[in-house]
Amino acid sequence: MLTFSLTFVRHGETEYNRQKLLQGKGVDTLLSETGVQQGEAVGQYLKDITFNNVFVSNLQRAVQTAEIILRNNTHCSGIEMVLDPLLSERGFGVAEGHPKEHLKNMANAAGQSSRDYTPPGGETLEQVKLRFKTFLKVLLKQMLDQHGRSGPDASAGASAAAKGTVAAASAVASGGSADDGLQGVPVHVLVVSHGAYIRVAVKHLVEDLKCSLPAGVKMSQLFSPCPNTGISRFILTLSQSESSPVLSAACCIFTNRKDHLEKLTPAN
Repeated sequence: MLTFSLTFVRHGETEYNRQKLLQGKGVDTLLSETGVQQGEAVGQYLKDITFNNVFVSNLQRAVQTAEIILRNNTHCSGIEMVLDPLLSERGFGVAEGHPKEHLKNMANAAGQSSRDYTPPGGETLEQVKLRFKTFLKVLLKQMLDQHGRSGPDASAGASAAAKGTVAAASAVASGGSADDGLQGVPVHVLVVSHGAYIRVAVKHLVEDLKCSLPAGVKMSQLFSPCPNTGISRFILTLSQSESSPVLSAACCIFTNRKDHLEKLTPAN
């Protein structure tokens, strides 16, 4: 048995974000000046968390953000981040590079919401969810293989951590500490990805995998758009079956946290 934390961070702002242009997976841009500042802010916020594994979208804006986070971290010197195309942004096909208003107009013409609409050549939400499910399956196996047999007390420790997680989550409001939910959890995973992708991942964890939720949280808050460098955290507990790892418990600690951005001065 193994309990580990899964912390998602969206990449920092790019010029396309600033100009409200769709990037998707086909437009590969670097961070803006503000995006770099946001990366430094989230890096400072998370600097005391010892991430054991770091997985990053292979797009430049995510890689650059992850590099800044790790540079600020006091415990992750020399850690290797794994670039994974399974974590790249949702593909928006012919809408990429155009104003977001263009996607909204296309969706309206099709009688759909812009969030659910798939432009020609783009990925459906189900296709994005399949990518995340594939990533999660590989991740769970790797976590058990790499961390799940750390000693005779590992199973008991994981069980105790899992029991305390729901209570910890219930005490967490929209704001809090960078280590919320991590007490007693031995392994920490960082994933740096994208807004639309993270929203799909959160919906899968909450709706399909039935994660327990913080007390009083609203679904609209859970699934609201993730700000640039917004942070979401889940605690997962695994057990080993004969064929593959089994997710025996899952808890959402918070989503879309942006405490670290409050004192940030926007670039002109």
